[in-house]
Amino acid sequence: MCPHPSRIENDLPLPLISAEDIAQRVAALGREIAATLPPGPIHVIAVLRGAFVFAADLVRAMPRDVRCDFLAVRSYGSATESSGIVEITHDIGLPITGQQVLLVEDIVDTGLTIRHLLDLLSTRHPASVHVCTLLSKPSRRSTEVPVHFVGFEIADHFVVGYGLDHDQRYRNLPHVGILAEPSSPAP
Repeated sequence: MCPHPSRIENDLPLPLISAEDIAQRVAALGREIAATLPPGPIHVIAVLRGAFVFAADLVRAMPRDVRCDFLAVRSYGSATESSGIVEITHDIGLPITGQQVLLVEDIVDTGLTIRHLLDLLSTRHPASVHVCTLLSKPSRRSTEVPVHFVGFEIADHFVVGYGLDHDQRYRNLPHVGILAEPSSPAP
């Protein structure tokens, strides 16, 4: 049975970026990436789970030969702040030696996850690694990392939707919204 409609409406995040704005920006990013990276196939590595929706739309927007792979990491758990510890829970399955790699992330916040992944991928000797993120929060960076393609720069909010989650919820929203802080229970 479906939850009570008023519960669903009261639980939705505040809209930040519309589905239409996302679609337009992803299409533009796909064209920009295809025009910028050297000729030949692009080996896209989507960082699971948050980037899967973005990556799916992005590869369809790239008029190039694209190969897809996935890497899963954990650094948040059910919290709204990164633990700072990056754990690889699923590694890529295809070799990337000599490949043009596009690492696709949902959000670059502190930069710690991207730094860890760039260091890991460099040991596999790709021709190049470019980073593409749907969202960037430069005010939160604790380490500088190269981010070559950015969908949207946002302020320091905890956001969900379009693949991003909080405790595995909200990934299915077609837009990005700001998650309000949960109210504390009454005493």
